[in-house]
Order: sequence, then structure tokens, then C-alpha cells
Amino acid sequence: MKKNMGSTDRIIRLSMATLIAVLYVNNVIEGTLAMALGAVAVIFAATSFVNFCPLYSMLGINTCQTK
Repeated sequence: MKKNMGSTDRIIRLSMATLIAVLYVNNVIEGTLAMALGAVAVIFAATSFVNFCPLYSMLGINTCQTK
């Protein structure tokens, strides 16, 4: 997998995943919404750690700085 995600993109995704987790722990979100946002948070966190987004690859987007 070729990296296609820059550091700013990774920080935003990890921040969103953390925010969703905090909202869930504090019972602000619950039920079906919590499950859907939880899945989104897991995907955001996973793609941030591997620096690769399959959707970006399909759309031809690359936010990674070239060296």
C-alpha cells in the first residue's frame, strides 16, 4: 500500500475518532447512531494508523506530501 494520507488528514481523523469515543462514553450518543458513528470512528482510526485510505485511492486523492 502506498501512503496517500498526510499528517493533517491523520490528525483530523484521529481527533474525530476520539470525539466520537468521548461522546459515546458520556452517553451523548446511543443506539443505532452510536453503532454507526462507532464504525466510522474505527475506520478513521485504522486508516490514520496505516496512512492509507482506500476511498482516497479509488478517487485519486493524495494528501501526502511528496518528498
